[in-house]
Amino acid sequence: MKYLLWLLKAAIFFTLFAFALNNQHETTVHFFFGTSWRGPLVLVVLAAFAAGLVVGALGMLPGWWRHRSAAAALRQPPAPPDGVAEVPLTPPPVAEPSHARRHGL
Repeated sequence: MKYLLWLLKAAIFFTLFAFALNNQHETTVHFFFGTSWRGPLVLVVLAAFAAGLVVGALGMLPGWWRHRSAAAALRQPPAPPDGVAEVPLTPPPVAEPSHARRHGL
């Protein structure tokens, strides 16, 4: 299984490497207000992919933060109001009769 995973990683690497070698042509990206950027096509594609990852992660950040806060609030039990004694949530254990105990299995 370990060798199969390495083989898969090598196949992905060589596929991306071949993609980069086949897309070395110069390209121009035009931005707003007449600005432009010239560079290899593979870098333009890589920059667009990285920008998409950043935008996607930033879009998920508010929901992730909200769920993390809710999970932290659930981990801490609420404090009892002033003047109220804490009541245990579980009843005390009941003693089991001696004849009900099983020995062996």
